Amino acid sequence: MVVRPQGWVYVGAELAGAKVQLCGRFVVELRGRRVEGDLPGRQGRLLVAYLVANRDRTATREEVLEALWPDGRDGGLAPLLSKVRRVLPLDGLRPDVPELWVDVEAATAAVHRAESALALGHPHEAWGPSQVAMFVAGRPFLAGEDAPWIDEERRSLSALHVRAVEAYAAATIGVGGTELAAAVRAARRLVELEPYRETGYRILMDALDREGNTAEALRVFDSLRCRLRDDLGITPSQATQDLHRRLLR
Repeated sequence: MVVRPQGWVYVGAELAGAKVQLCGRFVVELRGRRVEGDLPGRQGRLLVAYLVANRDRTATREEVLEALWPDGRDGGLAPLLSKVRRVLPLDGLRPDVPELWVDVEAATAAVHRAESALALGHPHEAWGPSQVAMFVAGRPFLAGEDAPWIDEERRSLSALHVRAVEAYAAATIGVGGTELAAAVRAARRLVELEPYRETGYRILMDALDREGNTAEALRVFDSLRCRLRDDLGITPSQATQDLHRRLLR
């Protein structure tokens, strides 16, 4: 992973004709020049963000109106589109830019690569992509903005972030050695994000045991067992119980 001064996470983005950052600070770059400041105000930025976030399909005029003006009024979509087109080429209601790189798409692809590598038993190959996904998905989508479609995107991004943390935790425990401490930290973060997701507890127990801290690993199991019993009235899964028995031996 290479982080450039502008804040880009470069995952095949070097050759892109345009780059859009939707997480954290909103950034639009065309041919090496930042142009988000040339967009027509807040509504212009929201319009570009919505079209980029939905660029895998052609958005309808009604959808765009609802995204920009949830109260049902038309605040002037036609002149807004005209002004946006002076900055960012559009084909109807879709970005018309070859090789467009979008940070959310890069994070999604990175998670897929990490999970595929782990499934094939290659934790070293999962380590980098999982970090990229965590870096992007861990930042707020369109920080400071509020709209129903933005809330939906944030929920999707939150789920992606959890997958990225899980993949990173699994990758670091697979790499082992000096990465075990990172595995413990990532697993604790996963438990914090998803307190009923047993995967995080199993990774944490395994990492602690590999560090030689089996007693703490057993305490983690007991904490999970009590949480599931008290909150949900269930017991840990078979996979978690098997790991617990292995640690006892």
